[in-house]
Amino acid sequence: MTPLFTPDSVELNRKLPLWYQVSQSLRASILGRPPQAPDRLPPEDQLAGHYGVSVLTMRQALKELEAEGLISRHRRRGTFIEPDARRSRPVRLLGSVDTIVAQQSGEPTTLLGYGPEPVPAELAEHFPGQQEAMAYRRLRCERESGEPTNWALNLIRRDVAERIDPADLRRGWPMTKVLRDGVGVRISRITDTVEARLADPETARLLRVPLLSPILHYTGVTYDGEGAVVDVVRIHYRGDRFAFSVTLENVSD
Repeated sequence: MTPLFTPDSVELNRKLPLWYQVSQSLRASILGRPPQAPDRLPPEDQLAGHYGVSVLTMRQALKELEAEGLISRHRRRGTFIEPDARRSRPVRLLGSVDTIVAQQSGEPTTLLGYGPEPVPAELAEHFPGQQEAMAYRRLRCERESGEPTNWALNLIRRDVAERIDPADLRRGWPMTKVLRDGVGVRISRITDTVEARLADPETARLLRVPLLSPILHYTGVTYDGEGAVVDVVRIHYRGDRFAFSVTLENVSD
């Protein structure tokens, strides 16, 4: 029997469209899968049972991924992950933690280094009473070309950072996934800010772009279940590789 790909489990938020949450959770699993993972997905009814949704909802989620080019569906043969699935995508505001993980997954990631650093003055409000935070620097590259697409600086609260296993970051886990699944942080919300900036010397060097060339600068603030900040991330995206879009839809399961 042909082995099947087993996606990650997800706890669905009933206040958000179920098909959208399922599609983004499955998307994150596909983009973050190891190289040796099977490329065939379970049948619709099995996937629906895995996520706890109706077959109709599952079908809508699969249709979304098929339109994106991540999967292909063949009558009587099944549903398969595309080997050359499109990896580049817009930076988007999304509706759940799983969709944030999905946006961050799929590209090879290098952990450039980590260690304690002073909290910048402009971020001091997020780390009350703390002079230092644990800083993690990561570089993401395109899988096919190896060209850098973005680099990230995460500032993590020290008591949370003590529980982070750097091995999770080295194998490409997004920080949001590390905090939620590796550390066990209950994430209540993430606030996003995106703005246009000019590449500083460090960004120009890491992304291999001219100094002062345009980039997209993303700041994300992650809060735990008690409303305290656990992570502030600054991600610098190459302006020639990413766009920023927001989609608001009035949809239901």
